[in-house]
Amino acid sequence: MATAAQWLEGARPRTLPMAVAPVVAGTAAAFEADQGAWLAAGPVPAWARALLALIVSVLLQVGVNYANDYSDGIRGTDDVRVGPLRLTGSGAAEPAAVKRAAFACFGVAGLAGTVLALSSGLWWLILVGIVCVLAAWGYTGGSRPYGYMGLGDVMVFVFFGLVATLGTAVTQVGSLSGPAWVAAVSIGLFAMALLMANNVRDIPTDREVGKRTLAVRLGDSRARAAFAAQCAVGCLLPVLLVGRLGLWALLPVLAGALAVGPVRSMLRAGTLERAQLIPVLKTTGILTLVFSLLFAAAVVGSALTRAS
Repeated sequence: MATAAQWLEGARPRTLPMAVAPVVAGTAAAFEADQGAWLAAGPVPAWARALLALIVSVLLQVGVNYANDYSDGIRGTDDVRVGPLRLTGSGAAEPAAVKRAAFACFGVAGLAGTVLALSSGLWWLILVGIVCVLAAWGYTGGSRPYGYMGLGDVMVFVFFGLVATLGTAVTQVGSLSGPAWVAAVSIGLFAMALLMANNVRDIPTDREVGKRTLAVRLGDSRARAAFAAQCAVGCLLPVLLVGRLGLWALLPVLAGALAVGPVRSMLRAGTLERAQLIPVLKTTGILTLVFSLLFAAAVVGSALTRAS
C-alpha cells in the first residue's frame, strides 16, 4: 500500500503551477476587461468563481497525472524510466487504486465545474467540462490514447492554455479581452514546453514501447529546439499588448530571465544525462507561475492606472 508521501509524489506536484497559472492570469484579465462586473456583488462573486476555477484546474491536473500513471503503468511504459516515482509502474499502489484516485479527482472537479458554470449563467461550459475530463482520460487511457500518437502537445495547449485561461475569464465577467487571449496562448506554450521537456527525457524508453510522442517524432535535437522556441515565444507575446497596457505590458516579459536556465539545459543535447533534465520540469513550472503573476500585476496595474 502506497504511503501518503508516495501518493503526493504520484500527484506530480511539479506540474501544479501549470494548473494555477491560467487561473491567475485569467482572473486578472477579467478584472482588467470589466472592473465593474468583477467587483459587482452577487450570490457568487467573481472572487468565488475564481476559487472554483482554481479547484477545477488543480483537480483536473492531478486527475490526469494519476490517470497517466495508471494507464502507462498497466501498459508497461513506466517499467524502466527516469524520473519521479510512478505508483502503478513501481508497484507502490494497486492499479485499481490509482484509477479510483484519478476518477475521484475528475468527479470533484466536475462538481466544482458545474457550480461554476451555473453560477456564471453559462450552462454550455458543463459540456466543455465533460470534454476536458474525456481529454484528460484519453491522453494515455483507452484503446487509442492520443498521447501515444504525438497529439498530447496540441491538447495541453488547448486545455491547459486556452480553455483554462479563457474559461476562467469568461466565467467572471462574461466576455473575453485581448489580454485574456495573449495570456492563454502564452500559458499554452509553456504547457507544451513542460510536456516537451518531460518527453525529451523519456525519448529512449518511449521509443522502445511504441509511445510516439511529439518528442519521439521530432527527434532529440529538434525537440529541444522546440522547447526553446515555446519558452521564448511565450515570454515575448505580451509585447503585443503595449498598445493597450502601455509599458505595463513589458512586465511579464521579465519572466524570460527564468527561461534561460532550462533552455540552456535543454539545448545541451548529448552533454547531460537524462536524469539531469528532471529539474527542467520544475523550473519550467516556476517560469509559468511567475509569468502569470507578472502578467496579473501588469494588467491590474494598467487598469488601476487608467481608472485613477
